[in-house]
Amino acid sequence: MAQLFVCQGRDEIPRWRAAFGEARLVTPQQARAQAGQGDGVWVMSNIEGWLGLVTLLAGRGAMVKVLSYAPSSREALGALNAGARGYAHALSPPELLREMALVTRHQGIWVLPELLAQVMGGAYRALGGESQQQDEALSGLTDRERAVALAVAEGQSNKEVARRLEITERTVKAHLGAIFRKLGVRDRLQLILRLSQREAV
Repeated sequence: MAQLFVCQGRDEIPRWRAAFGEARLVTPQQARAQAGQGDGVWVMSNIEGWLGLVTLLAGRGAMVKVLSYAPSSREALGALNAGARGYAHALSPPELLREMALVTRHQGIWVLPELLAQVMGGAYRALGGESQQQDEALSGLTDRERAVALAVAEGQSNKEVARRLEITERTVKAHLGAIFRKLGVRDRLQLILRLSQREAV
């Protein structure tokens, strides 16, 4: 399985070679001609027509990841909609690139934590979370834990929650640990699902 980095030619990043010794830098035209089923293809979002290239290569069964110098949730969603299996910063460390390759090779999706938080917050709202804020699951939490739980469920990062509630990130983490224990959940995703459950009718 080849690891192809599709870029303008001047974009070679040493950490790409550190992540994959066998990596090859190719132009978009070379990627169209060479990439196929199971190949790991990394497309830079600053090349012209990158979305179309992602769609084409993903359609062939390549494991496409998009790298960006200025990651944004809008661009990430565009990449995922086009068929990319991952999205990250172009200057990500080699360990992260290797982890992305492993996750996508096993049919997983890799996105930036910030984007995942936004997606999870959108899922919470779509599942009716905002109308469930008085869910009895929250009744066992302190007022501050309740505020942290709802802010996290809306997709806010620990830093954003800390700023919003005027507490430290360390305190946010402590509250989350207590929330997870009290609600019997392991992580943020389970918290969102728990808070989004509707009463059976």
